Amino acid sequence: MTTHSPPVPCHLNLVDGRWVDGERRPNLNPARPGETVAEYAAADRAVVKEAVDAAGRARPGWASTPVGERMRLLDRIGATILRRVEELAVLLSREEGKLLAEARGEVTRAGQTFRYYAHQLLQPEGEIYASTRERASAEVRRRPLGVVGVITPWNYPWAIPAWKVAPALAYGNTVVLKPAELVTASAGEMARIITDAGVPPGVFNLVMGDGPTAGEELLTSDGIDGVSFTGGTATGRHVARRCVEYGNKRFQLEMGGKNPLVVLDDADLEVAVRCALDGGFFSTGQRCTASSRLVVQSGIHDRFVDALTKATRALRVGDPLDERSQLGPVASPDQLARNLEYVEIGRREGATAVAGGDHTAEEGQFMRPTLFVGARNDMRLAREEIFGPVSCVIKVDDFDEAVAVAGDTRYGLSSGIVTTSLSAAERFKRLSRSGIVTVNLPTAGTELHLPFGGTGESNHGPREQGAYARDFYTVPVTCYTGW
Repeated sequence: MTTHSPPVPCHLNLVDGRWVDGERRPNLNPARPGETVAEYAAADRAVVKEAVDAAGRARPGWASTPVGERMRLLDRIGATILRRVEELAVLLSREEGKLLAEARGEVTRAGQTFRYYAHQLLQPEGEIYASTRERASAEVRRRPLGVVGVITPWNYPWAIPAWKVAPALAYGNTVVLKPAELVTASAGEMARIITDAGVPPGVFNLVMGDGPTAGEELLTSDGIDGVSFTGGTATGRHVARRCVEYGNKRFQLEMGGKNPLVVLDDADLEVAVRCALDGGFFSTGQRCTASSRLVVQSGIHDRFVDALTKATRALRVGDPLDERSQLGPVASPDQLARNLEYVEIGRREGATAVAGGDHTAEEGQFMRPTLFVGARNDMRLAREEIFGPVSCVIKVDDFDEAVAVAGDTRYGLSSGIVTTSLSAAERFKRLSRSGIVTVNLPTAGTELHLPFGGTGESNHGPREQGAYARDFYTVPVTCYTGW
């Protein structure tokens, strides 16, 4: 009896309401080498240009669409995502390697984000001021930025596009989305949901492909008014240069992090270990907010290291669809090679790996979570973003040294402290130079209604998420009226 494998789906580019084909490329399962999750049609520069032109044509009509209609469409998109959480979460786990439980949470958050911005449209949209001139009034209104290019990474293929696309559409902009090549299946499903919800042709467009082709066309296009980017720091610098060189576009960059978790002598040991384990290793360490530097006061250092080492070794690495797994695979072979290279760098620099440090014997791109001790803050291990399940412990003597070490980085995205002292917690919140500060919680984990962003090389431009997203996607217009 002959059996046939089910056909592999192919996700196409969405341009002006039409599905556009291109060179077919595979989207592989990082947990099962050789398994093709889906294919996608890579866009060439001509397709991207067509998408930008379509967004430009659709821009006036969408900007003038009544708020109530925009609300209904965004709410419909969010409701559809929430109705399909299980199906979409399985797809996300298969293509990116995220644990099924984490994937469910991410897809749920994406749906909630679209619904949140639907209702943000009922918030005040301007301000009225007294004029210093007689028989005159002054007000500030907001108009859409225009055509927005959205470039997103592979580690959160639902949450990050949602928190960029939803506010862009809500505030009257048209969008061209270019997702990372590793996660085109999730992007394709999001595009289908947005189209099926009734969003007019050209208002939302999807182009898939590599950075030098699809990405460059977005960055250099005269038809793009602004670019919202999340990804690596080096790529972010390139985005900024291109935006300035080609039309002086507005740009928003969310980039890397080398986030510290400070553990003071008075910390609850169980809480400290839980925060370090979650922040450093969950999601396979593939979070820009991951706590990859554990800055630990000397009095608790040995007990903390012993407890965290045991907990790290006990973590179960396996198939993300297996509910027993606690860590899934690394997203790509290149990322796995980079992680393992940094393990060797850490060893050469003199740090000691007390847990993990190698590729597992299982099939797939699996890596054991790796904990280093004896690290110094001047090591590459402690200064460069790895973006994998690798964390290092740096011993300090007191609170002041902990704050100094925590802040000694070119990044400034997230930082945390574990302490039972209200005084120490308040001082840390005031002294930390990061954009996100946590107390007795992991450094990773944010909420959709609150601003997200950092300082230094972690961020450039207005904050994302919550009501703060309006600052990027709209332009303030000052109006004076005399009578």
